[in-house]
Amino acid sequence: MGLLLSRSMEDNLKKQQEFMLHNSRLQMERQILMQNQMRERQMAMQIAWSREFLKYFGSFFAVATVGLTAGAIKRKNPGMLAPIIPLSFIFVYQMDSAYGTLIYRMRGEAENIMDNEHDRLDLPHQTPTFESVEKARRAKSSLSSFLDK
Repeated sequence: MGLLLSRSMEDNLKKQQEFMLHNSRLQMERQILMQNQMRERQMAMQIAWSREFLKYFGSFFAVATVGLTAGAIKRKNPGMLAPIIPLSFIFVYQMDSAYGTLIYRMRGEAENIMDNEHDRLDLPHQTPTFESVEKARRAKSSLSSFLDK
């Protein structure tokens, strides 16, 4: 009778462990999906911001280019065209950011850094651990209790 009962309890324990493992796996998959959806939304907002900024900067660039060109012709001073050069670099960068391949080049470079230069990504004093966080928490709580006295 006791052997039958202990076998039944072992089976229940094993089923419960499998259920908990399955449940934690589902929870982690949901967290990963949610974080990825949030990342996608943030990137979409950033691209949308770049496109909106491009509209305003493009208008400014066009007006500035026409005005500087007209001024250079009217005053016969080609030096007035000089601001067009740096403004055009900004304009082209913004176009690349909004509609071009900048994001793909950045992703490729990030992957290259992660693959070949991973040591650049290390945090000072390495990644925090539970023990290091607890040690800091205890030190802070003992310091605050000392100061309260």
